[in-house]
Amino acid sequence: MIAPLRYARFRNIWLASLLSNLGLLIQGVGAAWAMTELSSSATLVALVQTATMLPVLLIAIPAGAIADMYDRRTVSIVALLISLTAVSLLFILSLLGEVSAIAILAFCFAIGCGMALFWPAWQSSAGEQVPVESLAAAVALNSISFNIARSFGPALGGVIVAAAGAVASFGASALLYLPMLGVLLASSKTHEPSRLPPERLNRALISGIRYILHSPAIRIVIGRALLLGLLAGSVTALMPLVARDLLNAQASTFGVLLGSYGVGAVVGAFNVARLKLRLGSEGVVRVATIILSAATCTIAFSRSEFLTCVALAVAGGGWMLATTALNIAVQLPVPRWVAGRALATFQASIAGGIAIGSLGWGAVADSTDVQTALLISAAGILASILFGLRWKMEEARSDGASASPDLPDPTVKLAVTHRSGPVVIELEYRVALDDARPFYRIMQQVQLSRQRNGAYAWSIARDLAEPELWVERFHFPTWIDFLRMRNRPTAGERSLEDQASAFQIGGEPVRIRRMLERPFGSVRWKAEARDRGLPETFITGAGGGA
Repeated sequence: MIAPLRYARFRNIWLASLLSNLGLLIQGVGAAWAMTELSSSATLVALVQTATMLPVLLIAIPAGAIADMYDRRTVSIVALLISLTAVSLLFILSLLGEVSAIAILAFCFAIGCGMALFWPAWQSSAGEQVPVESLAAAVALNSISFNIARSFGPALGGVIVAAAGAVASFGASALLYLPMLGVLLASSKTHEPSRLPPERLNRALISGIRYILHSPAIRIVIGRALLLGLLAGSVTALMPLVARDLLNAQASTFGVLLGSYGVGAVVGAFNVARLKLRLGSEGVVRVATIILSAATCTIAFSRSEFLTCVALAVAGGGWMLATTALNIAVQLPVPRWVAGRALATFQASIAGGIAIGSLGWGAVADSTDVQTALLISAAGILASILFGLRWKMEEARSDGASASPDLPDPTVKLAVTHRSGPVVIELEYRVALDDARPFYRIMQQVQLSRQRNGAYAWSIARDLAEPELWVERFHFPTWIDFLRMRNRPTAGERSLEDQASAFQIGGEPVRIRRMLERPFGSVRWKAEARDRGLPETFITGAGGGA
């Protein structure tokens, strides 16, 4: 588990992230308690968490695309500066006595925007800081970083708020962002620019969404994360009200409750690897779901601070078991070119579930009471096990996600630019009649691989006159989209292509045609006319593969 800490770059960033997470949680305690002093509305109190987490839902996917397109270190620095500016302004307003409920929500939203931009760049950079065999442990350690902070940050925040008010918590939060900025500014860039120009943001977003849509295993994980956030976010959203209404406690006790949750989460994170070996990813999530349900029910009935702290520790452990197992299931199998977008989509789903769920649980508590809201949540969490029976998670593996060597550009004799298109690719296979069904099954997997990496309108056809002849056909919008696709497949996806080619009979290689589709009106009237916005780039290399 601690093996990634042997690598200096990961260790330094991890320690600094621990402090910045500590600052974020101290600020969260101050904001939540300040809201309870300004308003008795359960909805407004729950909206503090919604305001912080909603940006993850709104901008996490664009943030993931930005993390994949640009240097992740630079993106992280910009993101931290956004959050630092917002919490500094909140500190100044509180110091002047001008803070209001709307101001708290607005600045929590701005802080959330900075963190929504930061998290995909920070977490997806783990693959650049440690070798692939340590990636799963690095993912778990990044989760542990937040939860170690959660173990002590809320309690410390409660003490700070009780001793000096919410304003002091905002000032402490601002100071704790500085070490992470210092480490990132002192570190060197690791981004290696592609020889191809970067995608535009809208195209990068489409590429990320397309990858997920054509990855059934990733879709299941994201759906499970969304459901978990919707149902289990009640505990943290209503925790200020648990302290105030169920326990009749003060700010310092609220911090202890949050700290108990964080301690349990750390214990849960350290046991994920062991449980995964025994139960598998799906088993870990199911066990965690039962634990969360039982703990939430206990919190609803408890009027003892000690029992509530124990139940919150158990709930934190269950939450961390589930979210870490889901996080690993997203990060391990995806290639680096789309890692930020896949991780951001996962974060958006779980944070969106928490944000929407927090609003809903606050409304339920307003219309009934805190205990009823928690009991309904506990019942929903337990019922979600049925969802896992229908959409079961696959076991995450990293061996197929390693990058494959770049292919040289294919030989062409027609002058093309990066914007030339649409491009049509045809591959002709000759397959023995007895191998038709196994070949077709492999091609169904090849189809998903092609579509994940940028192809559209994929089809496979069999010649009526020559049943041994199969034609695979797919399209790309432009020539540069095709060039990007050639270098995106992982080693596992290349292996699928090799398996399909192994069915070829007759001693000849699979025949590949690369064609420029010429719909009516697409040919330039003048030969010297140029594509606007890009230089004429002619591709004259030589290489195999589709």
